[in-house]
Amino acid sequence: MMKALYSGVSGMRSHQTKMDVIGNNIANVNTNGYKSQRVTFRDVYYQQLRNPGEASADRGGTNPSQVGYGAQVGSVDTIHTISGWAPTNKPTDVFINGEGYFVVETSSGEQLFTRLGALGFDSSGNLVDVNGSRVLGWNTVTKDANGNPTVTGDPAPVTVKDTADTKYTNITINPDGTITAIYNYKGTGTPPAEDGTIVTLGLVTVANVPNQDALILEGNSYYRAGNNTGDITYEIPGSKGSGTGALVTGALEMSNVDLANEFSDMIVTQRGFQANTKIISVVDQMLEELVNLKR
Repeated sequence: MMKALYSGVSGMRSHQTKMDVIGNNIANVNTNGYKSQRVTFRDVYYQQLRNPGEASADRGGTNPSQVGYGAQVGSVDTIHTISGWAPTNKPTDVFINGEGYFVVETSSGEQLFTRLGALGFDSSGNLVDVNGSRVLGWNTVTKDANGNPTVTGDPAPVTVKDTADTKYTNITINPDGTITAIYNYKGTGTPPAEDGTIVTLGLVTVANVPNQDALILEGNSYYRAGNNTGDITYEIPGSKGSGTGALVTGALEMSNVDLANEFSDMIVTQRGFQANTKIISVVDQMLEELVNLKR
């Protein structure tokens, strides 16, 4: 009888965790770049009441008899499906139209990953995200014979800064990750040939993560690489063989939370929790009957 009591408690705890996850999903229904989560349950432990018996010449075989001890949370998984994008008309807002993550460097030097492409430039010319972390890429970009951007070396914080003689306007992040702007000469001498033309100032990298499910949620729309993410590579967005999507300028990724599914799960979870409380109530009544046998 006491086994049923503890089974009910374990069921209540499991459903409470699932409701916590559902609540977090619904709270982030309008959080740009948010990926919803789901909970799975698993059974726990079984007491062996009777072992299985093998059939013999004069007797048939018997099956095992086991009593379970309830349920527990098996996993809390992040669903990395790509959602749609919402236009913002800001030229430094970018959406990854496919797989991949922006790479940022925190003040401590740690590299984190994000799908939230709400980017901008600070007063020092650093390309930063909404949390002030510096966005990684390349500051030197060349073109191959076909006009495609090429880079060398490891990614570093991207910086675009005016000088005493130079001012950059209409800064834009393009689908291939290149950062372009109109070059404006402010010096007193003869203007260079680039004056008034569009120049390439850098390139934003996108990380290819082999196993997205192994990324560790850090909050603030960040992920951290885990032991099972595989070998992460830094790619030019949308380039052939990179495994990453191109960028959409002036847009941000919407949350992939499905409200209809979340509300359905909420009803099922509530009923599951309610059913487990009933187990405890009924066991309590049975124990009361047992105690009252002697009056």
